[in-house]
Amino acid sequence: MGDDKTAFLDATAQAELVRGGEVSASELVEATLRRIERLNPELNAVIVPMDELARAAGETPVNPDAPFPGVPFLLKDLVAEYAGMPIAEGSRFLQGRCISTVDSELVRRLKAAGLIIAGKTNTPEFGLLPTTEPALYGPTRNPWDIARTPGGSSGGSAAAVAAGIVAMAHANDGGGSIRIPASCCGLFGLKPTRARNPLGPDFGDMGGGVVVEHAVTRSVRDSAALLDATSGPDAGDPYWAPPRERPYLDEVGRDPGALRIAVSTAALTGAEVHPECRAAVEQAAKLCEELGHHVDWAAPDIDEGRYLKAFGAIWTAFAAWAIRDWAEKYDLTPSEAQFEPNTWQMYLSGERRSSGAYLRAVQDIQRTARQVAAFFQSYDLTLTPTLAQPPVPLGYFQWDAGARDEFLSHLGEYSGFTSIANSTGQPAMSVPLHWTADNLPVGVHFMAGYGGEDTLFRLAAQLEQARPWAHRWPPVAA
Repeated sequence: MGDDKTAFLDATAQAELVRGGEVSASELVEATLRRIERLNPELNAVIVPMDELARAAGETPVNPDAPFPGVPFLLKDLVAEYAGMPIAEGSRFLQGRCISTVDSELVRRLKAAGLIIAGKTNTPEFGLLPTTEPALYGPTRNPWDIARTPGGSSGGSAAAVAAGIVAMAHANDGGGSIRIPASCCGLFGLKPTRARNPLGPDFGDMGGGVVVEHAVTRSVRDSAALLDATSGPDAGDPYWAPPRERPYLDEVGRDPGALRIAVSTAALTGAEVHPECRAAVEQAAKLCEELGHHVDWAAPDIDEGRYLKAFGAIWTAFAAWAIRDWAEKYDLTPSEAQFEPNTWQMYLSGERRSSGAYLRAVQDIQRTARQVAAFFQSYDLTLTPTLAQPPVPLGYFQWDAGARDEFLSHLGEYSGFTSIANSTGQPAMSVPLHWTADNLPVGVHFMAGYGGEDTLFRLAAQLEQARPWAHRWPPVAA
């Protein structure tokens, strides 16, 4: 069975072919490696090939009871570690110095699910930016328009899935890094509830709980089945998400009922929302009404300025922590020349902030979380744009010490919707329901109450059936 017959099947369909004996795991692996060879020179999505390991895994007998026996997968080169493989997190500071000694608990669970990891994908330095253009590996390009960003920080994974290299790929999210690239690349991207997936064995949480693990996928059912396979507390976790009522895969196709959905196009940053992003939300709201849901134009009442200042403090603390943690682990000494300029400035900002000021920021974040939770006593979901703009050109987030305000302005003009789900710990998803006149994907963003992945999967499956997207292939894959 050739590339064209499997490239745009979802992972669930590929697994069914393997179980039925219509295709072998080895054939799927070889097809994936050929697609990497053909498409990656243009996309620059895969930065660490794992051909030999993937081929060896493909020759191993599969477990037909696993959810994804023999299905190829890609691992983002950030946070999750694969024993024996280098990890650089997009940074020259780590390049050639760090080799993972153990599998992360998430990777262990991915392997147990039958997935075969065929490579590692590109990410911005330490995952700090909403684009994927690290100085170390160079930019990843969007399959829908190679002059534009695939988003970040999971841009390498999203570009690979959108181009049909794999059906789904690992991603993580500290401020929107699953949902932003899903929006830019026309994919489904679900950010789970805080602590739904484990971060062990090295971490209890990251960034004060803002960072979560999951994936970008082409189909809703793949995301649900994968979360079934990987979620649940690990021994020693400091806290965990509320238990699910039933497998998430069982929520796909289940009647969501008449949901109460609050709609807004007002960015937390005050940025003007592009007409295409506004139209995407308006059309999604209309579709939800047609499907029997109750739609109101409303949003949580929070102090946006105070919240954004607090989140900025958490984010720069995360940058400082990441550099300090790696430095201590591998006995490294950070110096300015080893980092991208914006990363170094975040590091210095984090180092300057006092412990008391950091805890004040945590307090403000937690106050915001209570305000948002109160809002969800009246609504089941919120609906907003995922991003304030369609995919922007590569270089849009270029740091210039003399134009710091412009850099910060570009961040605010682009990503004014997603971070609130990280701060509150709530699950959220980007759903690819809109394409611009220039054939660029634009996602819409739904957020549910704490522990509410079931509601998101029910609605997502309903939207996927009403307005399918899997038939859309980007020009690169044509």
